[in-house]
Amino acid sequence: MDTAELAIMLNMSVSWVYREAAKLGLKGYKLGRGRNAKVLYKRTEVLKWLEQQKIH
Repeated sequence: MDTAELAIMLNMSVSWVYREAAKLGLKGYKLGRGRNAKVLYKRTEVLKWLEQQKIH
């Protein structure tokens, strides 16, 4: 999934995803170089990360 899809899934802004996701342990995969590089996230990794964020 791309950054916009992830932002919708998390109910956050795209800028939040770019700024905070990696700090929180959600790693993206960068395709390309420079400003136009696309960052993608594996759906399975996102779902696993979300499961880890659960408050018990």
